[in-house]
Order: sequence, then structure tokens, then C-alpha cells
Amino acid sequence: MFKDKLKNLKNKGEQKSKKKVENMVFLVLILIATVFIIDNIWKGGNSTSGTKNTNSTGGKVLADIEDVQDIQNTNENLEKRLENILSTIKGVGRVNVFINYSQSSSSVPIYDETTTTSATSETDSSGGVRNVTETQTQKDVIFKENGTEKQVAVEKTTMPKIEGVIITAEGAQDATVKTNIINAVEAITALTIEKVQVFEMN
Repeated sequence: MFKDKLKNLKNKGEQKSKKKVENMVFLVLILIATVFIIDNIWKGGNSTSGTKNTNSTGGKVLADIEDVQDIQNTNENLEKRLENILSTIKGVGRVNVFINYSQSSSSVPIYDETTTTSATSETDSSGGVRNVTETQTQKDVIFKENGTEKQVAVEKTTMPKIEGVIITAEGAQDATVKTNIINAVEAITALTIEKVQVFEMN
């Protein structure tokens, strides 16, 4: 009888001890979960969350560049053509032409333009929202194949503006010949008479 009571007390003690251990484990788990939640809330308040959208657009645009070699060739060709035309006028004889330009010739190539736009939305700890937009533009000159060489793809060439012309001719001592030369140059260049000077060649 006494042994049975002692055994019952021992069993109850073990059950109470086991219950305490279970309660302690449960409290520890709750404590860990609480710390984890607080830590996430704290980090969320000090960091920003955002969404980013990126859009890209492309197209062809024109831009001015200057080709020195082409300018020289154009100028010389025009002078040679004037000399050839004027020398065929009766009484002119041999002739030399010099053309003065106020600005240089330029070629207008085609650019391939790509524009990238990034939109970012950020939220701070106080609930404020900040929208940030960034735009980047990249331009690349378009080239075309010419045999084994690459050449810039040109949309158009702007001719230089002619400011004046000086001409020396063998037959310029004759007033009629001189007038014919001036009239011919005026017709080709659209210059006024005072900008066309004609002299007798030595």
C-alpha cells in the first residue's frame, strides 16, 4: 500500500517535470518568433522597397559631321567646271577661277539612336513614396558596306555658301568678253555683280 502511494507520487513528479520542460520549450519558441518578427519590422522601416520599369526606344536621327576631303573635292570640282564653261565663251581664252566660301561643306550622316528610360518607385519607413526616372541616350553612326570598306551612311551633303569669285582670263581686256564672263558666273552662283571680279590674265 505504502509502495503504491510512493510510486504514484513519483509518477506525478515526473509528469510535472515533463510539463515544465514542455512549457519552457514553448516559451523559447514564442520568444524566438517574437524576436524574428520585430527584426523584420525594424529592417522594413529603415529600407526602401521599389519597383523598376525600363523602356527602350530606338530610331534614326541626323547629326552634322564635317568631311574635310569631301569639302576640298567639291570646291575644286566647282572651280574646274566654271573654268571649262567660261573657256568655251568666245574671246575668253585661257581662264582661272578662284571661289571664296564663307562656310565649309558638311555631310549629314544617319545616327541610330537608342533611348532607355528607367522608372523606380521607392517607399520609405513613414509610408512616403518617391518616384525616380532616369533616361539614357546612346547614339551610333550607321555605316554602309562599300566593297571591303565601311563608309558612313550619309543622308545629305550641305554645300558651302559662296561669298565671291575671282576670275583671270586672257580675253578680259575686252569689255564685252568681261561682261559675258560676269553674266555667266552670276547665272551659275546667283552672286551679285560686285561679288564677281574679272581681271586680264598675264
